[in-house]
Amino acid sequence: MNSQLRSGFTLPAPGTHRLLIKNMVCPQCIRVVTEDLTALGLQVQRVVLGEADVTTADGQAPDLEPVRNTLLAAGFALLEDPRAQLVEQIKTLLVTLIHYPEPGPRLLTYSDYLVQHLGRDYHYLSHLFSSEEGLTIEKFIIRQKVERAKELIGYGELTIAQVAGQLGYSSPAHLSRQFGQVTGLTPSEFQRLGPASHARRSLDSLL
Repeated sequence: MNSQLRSGFTLPAPGTHRLLIKNMVCPQCIRVVTEDLTALGLQVQRVVLGEADVTTADGQAPDLEPVRNTLLAAGFALLEDPRAQLVEQIKTLLVTLIHYPEPGPRLLTYSDYLVQHLGRDYHYLSHLFSSEEGLTIEKFIIRQKVERAKELIGYGELTIAQVAGQLGYSSPAHLSRQFGQVTGLTPSEFQRLGPASHARRSLDSLL
């Protein structure tokens, strides 16, 4: 599944047109976008979180108006502004890294990960993100990690210490501190509320 989710932000193949798409946050989004673009008569070459590579029968650039309207009807948005595209790439990379991690330890910090994949100075990325989103990259990361912690706690298969370790926290206390800042509860209190409380907020609301 991770190979479908991860883009790596490679260059599109020759003759292929890349569409950058907002609000793609899960495997189901990939399926919906693929089906919708195919229904428009586009030849879908590749779809991952945040982007789709397509070709047309005549080799020309796709008509973006029906693409824009179709994506909007499905809850997505076609990104055409370069600054908005870059911000969405930052979000997609972080959501994928936190919610759909590759097996094994993470070797790069979040900042180094973004710099490596986007080829931009982190100071520039951080300033752009804050100016466009009204919150810092660091706060966005905390929100995503807490949402992932809620999901893992809700499964009931891991201890709080194991959840903290999986998310890269230095200790369960560190997780508890950030968890409380976001939710008003400790992880243990959240766990005791039972399955009814474990319905995860849509990632759309966090993006």
